[in-house]
Amino acid sequence: MINLPNCPKCSSEYTYEDDNLYVCPACAHEWLIAGPLESEEQRPAVKDANGNLLGDGDTVTVIKDLKVKGSSLVVKVGTRVKNIRLIEGDHNIDCKIDGIGAMQLKSVFVKKS
Repeated sequence: MINLPNCPKCSSEYTYEDDNLYVCPACAHEWLIAGPLESEEQRPAVKDANGNLLGDGDTVTVIKDLKVKGSSLVVKVGTRVKNIRLIEGDHNIDCKIDGIGAMQLKSVFVKKS
């Protein structure tokens, strides 16, 4: 007998698996089956302009005026960005900047605070 978790919403014990989801027939709640966690060694190392390693949740400072594509806004030198999230791709920092909103930055234009 496979031991499946109870439903987190209604605590029903009659859950079942459907592909990569657990499903509760009592309340129709669906949630993801937790897969293997991504280890830090598998993630690409992201470094700031000074060569310091960056991590999720770090605070960084912008070191160059950056024009926001598609608008007349500019992210000024010295702008502090809190609680960054690292992503894959050319623009490898996902963040929210006060007064501008959600955007992505290149790590070469920031330094760790």
